[in-house]
Amino acid sequence: MTTTPPGRPESPGAQHAPLVFTDPGGRQHSASARFGPPAHRDAALPLRARRVLLGRREVQCVQVFLSRADAAHPAARALLDTEAGTALHLARALEGTPYPYLFPSVLGYELDAAEPFLLYAAPRGVPVGRTQVTSAADHRVFARDLALALCLLDGEGLVPRGVSPATVHWDGTALQLWGLEGTARVGRPRSPWGRAPYCSPEQRRGEGHVDARDAVWSAAQVLYQVVTGRAGPADRAPEDLARHRALAGALPRAFAPAAAGRPTPAALLELLAPEDARRLLPVVAGAARTRHEAFDRTLEAKRRASAPLAGDPASGADGAAGAAGAEAAPGDVLCPYCLEEIRLDLSHLYVTDDRNQYQPLDLSGITNPVRRDDAMRAAVQRCAADPDFPDHYIPVPYLTHGRPLTVAMIGQSSAGKSHLLTQMIAEITDGGLRRYGVDWQSVNPEQHARFVRERVQPLRSGKVLAHTERLHEFARFVESLLLTDAHGRVRPVAFFDLGGEDLVRTDEALRFLLGVDALVFVVDPVLALPLPQLDALRAHLGVEVDRDGDTAFDTVLDRLPRKGPYLETPAVMVLGKADLLRFQPPVDRWLEEGPAAAIGPDQFLAESADVHALLHRHAGQAWLRPFDAFRRCTLHVASATGGRESGGRYPAGARPRRVLEPLVSLLAMHGIIEAPGGAASFGVGREAQ
Repeated sequence: MTTTPPGRPESPGAQHAPLVFTDPGGRQHSASARFGPPAHRDAALPLRARRVLLGRREVQCVQVFLSRADAAHPAARALLDTEAGTALHLARALEGTPYPYLFPSVLGYELDAAEPFLLYAAPRGVPVGRTQVTSAADHRVFARDLALALCLLDGEGLVPRGVSPATVHWDGTALQLWGLEGTARVGRPRSPWGRAPYCSPEQRRGEGHVDARDAVWSAAQVLYQVVTGRAGPADRAPEDLARHRALAGALPRAFAPAAAGRPTPAALLELLAPEDARRLLPVVAGAARTRHEAFDRTLEAKRRASAPLAGDPASGADGAAGAAGAEAAPGDVLCPYCLEEIRLDLSHLYVTDDRNQYQPLDLSGITNPVRRDDAMRAAVQRCAADPDFPDHYIPVPYLTHGRPLTVAMIGQSSAGKSHLLTQMIAEITDGGLRRYGVDWQSVNPEQHARFVRERVQPLRSGKVLAHTERLHEFARFVESLLLTDAHGRVRPVAFFDLGGEDLVRTDEALRFLLGVDALVFVVDPVLALPLPQLDALRAHLGVEVDRDGDTAFDTVLDRLPRKGPYLETPAVMVLGKADLLRFQPPVDRWLEEGPAAAIGPDQFLAESADVHALLHRHAGQAWLRPFDAFRRCTLHVASATGGRESGGRYPAGARPRRVLEPLVSLLAMHGIIEAPGGAASFGVGREAQ
């Protein structure tokens, strides 16, 4: 994986173009640029590099980029995102320390373009695979710097999987570690990466989980080659280590076939350069970690507040009547369209014919129970609860499995609720809830197929979804599913897009809000966070930061009556469009987290603390009103699309990230997903007292 780009661009053949990029501080720049010819950094990877002379002073830089064709592939963009995220993370974490020289110096980036790129200061030195580190003194400095680099990455929870003679530069006095596109977080499942002998045996096989000691193997192999001039074995320690004084004392254990037998990066540094190990500044994981005191105080107050008794109708708690599969009394179902109460009426059932027209369904002649159930599953009931409302039909299964659990998405129209909800439902239908013992079924196969055809498929192919009109002035029914929990209990779940800013003080709106079982408050970072990396987008959209919070949040919260210090309806807050902040701590960490295999008693609390701290620091308390108002409320980051739109499309397709976690939290609060301590304690981080 060579990191040296082609030579300096010369005037006769150089390509000239303006270059617009964002610096590590989030500010946008535009400069003239003269480009040299591109070349692949590694024949096996899509990333390319070329020299750049930037601005009037023609500062020498290196651009790492993807061609337009390669950028169409999500996996290629993910590599560049990984490199950018690591470089920016290290720049922030090491600012003000003596150690930035150990890593590439990132000058800027533009990763949502048709040809995304990173811009670096020119590399120092050349890869050690193409030079020699000759003296014993140089060997000591080289080994010290390499171990220091591993220690600093380990302190940030990062493992450089691409350490090799092609990615380690040496300029005669100091080392610089490249190959950041192969960085992975500690504890993630390993995937095959790198080349023998420089990748560890378990990394080469893609077994187990990423360990900081994977990189110790790689560093030992590089040190062996630097000292001896040849590569070592791919699966064991070289037999001649004892003959080399620079290696014999420090490296034998570094070649252990399993990570557990190798020293940690800190232990390796202690062996190679004990004085430097003692002087190493305490640059630990989360150097830019936000403070959580305000979150901890609010959460502790919620823990002290008495939880309502299960089944108390005044509390808004789900209780026995809302448990998964509980049967509701006739007339207890709210029509998702006109929002009036309806009940199953077998005399008003219809099915669609081959011309997609509704025809009456007569069940009197169907005596076989299997055929009867199948007919009712495909049937709909005409709702006549509101004669002034346009004709609408309700799937029969929606009326026959107890009281539906209604989930309302709340936020301004710019927050991306439609895209987020579409991807959330798509993740459910892809089986995303099965790891928690929950399966799904469509309420009506025909209606679900239409939803997939008109919403899911266009979005997944990269098309920006158009705004849909509401049948009701403040609430739009989107989709419903039947969820079956681990005990076989079935419950309908209905999803609504709520235009909270359009709510008016009417009995109708209040009745709907009182019937909502779960609320998803979607925060638009463009409006909430005065971070400089969002300034250009705000200027393009013609909007400004709103320090007063989301009016939709305020309207809904002001309409909900409370008895006691907190509202008891389960709620979540989602920092949406998180791809816009994918290099901003702590968003960078959480967007990379995979789904949990099982629910724990403190599930989502670490993420909640980080998101709360980000909003508290930059957005202000007004944007945190839902968290303050609801006793059980978790906070999440999510991206429905994975990148910015361009010309009505997402260049690399829509790539959802962490869109299902908010719903997992809500289902755990309702008992559909079983959580240690019970539903009543989920979201406050302790078992019920």
